Amino acid sequence: MTDSQVWPTELRLHKDRKTLTVTFDGGESFDLPAEYLRVKSPSAEVQGHSPDERKTVPGKRDVAILEVLQVGNYAVRLVFDDMHSTGIYGWDYLAELGRNRATYWQDYLDELAAKNLSREPSRH
Repeated sequence: MTDSQVWPTELRLHKDRKTLTVTFDGGESFDLPAEYLRVKSPSAEVQGHSPDERKTVPGKRDVAILEVLQVGNYAVRLVFDDMHSTGIYGWDYLAELGRNRATYWQDYLDELAAKNLSREPSRH
């Protein structure tokens, strides 16, 4: 099965708005934390227009998902409570995030440490 064949059978936002469960027709199911989805947003704001421009997003431990909006039949747009809402999460990308969560999360934690950043929201 190629990645282009994944199709979600269920998208469920948990009551606490901290986890999105995505189940695919092949039987795979992933619980994706809001913080993980936020820091891995496919938006240009986070990813930039080249790998050099990609940003490490700190301080999102407490972020929640306000809305899951369908985009055509190929993606969802997630609206987070920090008002970030420009990421379009295609089915393939959600599957990739689920399959590679342990690696991607560790990479994120390593980036935070290398840049002396924290998952904790800044208090102003």
